[in-house]
Amino acid sequence: MSMKQRTGKKALVIGGGAPNSTLIAGALAAFLEEGIEFDVISASGAGVLMGLLYTAPRDCSPREALMRWAEVGVADSIYKLFPVNYKVFKKPGRDAETYRGALAPMPAMPQMGGNPFVDIFTKQFADASGAWNDWMHLMVSALSPSDLSSKSLGLCAHLPFLEQSIDFEAVPRMRPEFYLNAYNVNQHRMQIWGKNEIEPQHVRAALSFPFLYAPTEIGGEDFIEGAALETLNLTPFMPGPDGEKPLHDEIETLIVLDILGEDRLIRKPRNLYDAWVRSMITPLVKISKNEMRLFELEHNIDPATGKRRRDILKVDLMGGVPDEHWPQVLDWSSSNMQLLFDVGYKAGLDFCRQHREQLAEAEEISPLAA
Repeated sequence: MSMKQRTGKKALVIGGGAPNSTLIAGALAAFLEEGIEFDVISASGAGVLMGLLYTAPRDCSPREALMRWAEVGVADSIYKLFPVNYKVFKKPGRDAETYRGALAPMPAMPQMGGNPFVDIFTKQFADASGAWNDWMHLMVSALSPSDLSSKSLGLCAHLPFLEQSIDFEAVPRMRPEFYLNAYNVNQHRMQIWGKNEIEPQHVRAALSFPFLYAPTEIGGEDFIEGAALETLNLTPFMPGPDGEKPLHDEIETLIVLDILGEDRLIRKPRNLYDAWVRSMITPLVKISKNEMRLFELEHNIDPATGKRRRDILKVDLMGGVPDEHWPQVLDWSSSNMQLLFDVGYKAGLDFCRQHREQLAEAEEISPLAA
């Protein structure tokens, strides 16, 4: 009996959203543990960083890189007094950059059990608690000079630890195809870059959320974060403007990691800082929900047959968040980021076990079984 090849090709879409991104990191760690591999990964916003830690981390394993991201939170004792993640959001300007470089080389992550800037401060406190390290880090960050002024185009420096976290030489060699997006504000269009094009400047462009970061200039053009306008980078799976086939029409299963399309993120703020954070998140919630709905209704249907082009599976990343924890779910505190990593990890495991057969690698099956 002749055999039919089932391609079983899978794609992963990783959406934007930074404060609760450890949900994604946990789910990706679960995918690693379960041996799930993808043919295509398409990411936007903070999902770009998560995707690259998952596929091309520098000087550590993917699982270790994802677990380290869960450590970038600020100790709760400090966060209650100063609710800003000074480990991730650095002061901008050449003076600040020189200051950081003069103290010590950057490590691969903002927090890896030690001070991200100055080993000289932390060597004598090798056995100190994470809270003590965070206090030292706050002191070093507070002393940093800055050229921030009313003429600045953004509050923060563009991810100064990026090159120490991602192995950009390995990106073109990674197994899956990889795409990220950024919006060209000069030409008013979304730009997609593939893995053979991706350099640090493209990742910084993909993470240049307005007001937090100045636009990133590439080739004389200015770019902002693609997730500010399209929280899910679905372009590689959509037909072209003139009806061309999608760039990856061969994908049979599309798995979505989305941490923005959740109505429970829209809620009464606890304080002024929380209100500011939620002012950014609130419109993105509806953008994400509408994007997914539009894609399913208009872009995932083959006009010739009326059938779905592929199955779409969404991981329930937030279902395991305790009800009483929702007011803190956007905090950069250590306890929140670790809790969300654990929730995401469990959600990833549950998803893999629920869809184990569909996530299996390609295999040959008989026509009777097809």
